[in-house]
Amino acid sequence: MKKIIYLHGFLSSPLSLKAQLTIEYCQQHYADSIQIVAPQLANYPEQVAEQLAELFEDKQNILGFIGSSLGGYLATYCAKQTGLPAVVINPAAYPYDLLANYLGEHQHPYSKEFFTIDDSFNLSLRQFDVTKQELQALKISVWLQTEDETLNYQEAQDKYQYNELNIQAGGSHAFDDYIEHLPAMLQYLFNSQA
Repeated sequence: MKKIIYLHGFLSSPLSLKAQLTIEYCQQHYADSIQIVAPQLANYPEQVAEQLAELFEDKQNILGFIGSSLGGYLATYCAKQTGLPAVVINPAAYPYDLLANYLGEHQHPYSKEFFTIDDSFNLSLRQFDVTKQELQALKISVWLQTEDETLNYQEAQDKYQYNELNIQAGGSHAFDDYIEHLPAMLQYLFNSQA
């Protein structure tokens, strides 16, 4: 059985709507062939790096990655590290710039853990960065909605300009009508296998 790794966004969880819809859809349609692995990502970048490294140890059984928002940024890194395809949904192109506006202590809404965002946190996030030039060699399908209230979709449109772009007018950061597009997203992962 092949695995698809689902990576959630900032202050999110495997219990988020998109993660749950992905799990449920694959259980209904690919129960014998696909398992969705959706880890609860740690709050600090260094711990996330360790989590991802552990996932890569099972590379031969991974079909690809799906990531939303900050998870899209991380899924891009995963694609670079493994050579496997990724689908990124309203990805954070430069999260370390965005989170510069979130300095201070936060409580994770799902885990209830407290953590602090500071300059070193954002500097550590840069370890996952993939340049526009590096992206050209990667198999990545990018899904953007223009009315994303959290991220400027044009940043991702520019960064991923050499990848497959699916841009929809309207929508939101949560990616409206996600379940309707999930079959095409999964098909991209299936079709991108070497």
